Amino acid sequence: QVQLIESGGGLVQAGDSLRLSCVFSGRNFFSHVVGWFRQAPGKEREFVAAINWTEGSTYYTDSVKGRFSVFRGNAKNTVHLQMNTLKPEDTAVYYCASRLGGGVSYQQSQYDYWGQGTQVTVSS
Repeated sequence: QVQLIESGGGLVQAGDSLRLSCVFSGRNFFSHVVGWFRQAPGKEREFVAAINWTEGSTYYTDSVKGRFSVFRGNAKNTVHLQMNTLKPEDTAVYYCASRLGGGVSYQQSQYDYWGQGTQVTVSS
């Protein structure tokens, strides 16, 4: 019933920027929290950022603080992840996810719906 679609990934050089988008489908979508996760080849999926829709507060993993920002888009049911000063270690497939619970979680098991992911590759 609910679908999330990420877009905006690509191949960039270190220091460049990308803006990822996550669009939610559904006639009456609602989510307390929207999170971003990433998974590099051969590694576990990790939390990147999240936004609490009720409070508007945002959360980030330490490795992206000061470089990434997550915010609601102007279009309905849209969230963006702005990624600045990209590093090769940011290379991964990025996923957006929706959590129906009321609080922010860093655990992927706490998110209910997931997108297909978008590839971000950062060259040195």
